[in-house]
Amino acid sequence: MQMATVKGSAPSSDMVPGKGAEERLRYLGLWDAYGPLLTDLQREICEQYFSLDLSLSEIAEAKGVSKQAVSDTLKKSRELLDSYEEKLHFKRDNDEYSRAVSFMMTDVERALRDFADRHPEFAEEMGRIADMVCVGEVIDLDKEE
Repeated sequence: MQMATVKGSAPSSDMVPGKGAEERLRYLGLWDAYGPLLTDLQREICEQYFSLDLSLSEIAEAKGVSKQAVSDTLKKSRELLDSYEEKLHFKRDNDEYSRAVSFMMTDVERALRDFADRHPEFAEEMGRIADMVCVGEVIDLDKEE
């Protein structure tokens, strides 16, 4: 996985201590779910760190604070994000819902393709239905699985 860089800077080397990209992505998801519950400063620092991939040093310089202050804010933010998820399960439930919808959409796509294969005279109509069902995503009913 390639990390985004900002203004020619190198990818941040100060990820969650002892953790890899998966942990960073987990916190990015938690930040997406619970970011509005953080203070303005916590949100700003988390956005710069998780979304813009700025290093602690880059954030500290931009904010005019110490690298330790940024690190402390990120640590507190992570603790809050973990706490919110532990209590509310919004991200977990949303992830489960998204997976379930994805499986259902796959089933719908398969059913439309099968019907169009059995009834070529309805292929055009099945394409229009697929467009509506898949929120504008066109399903190629002629493609091979």
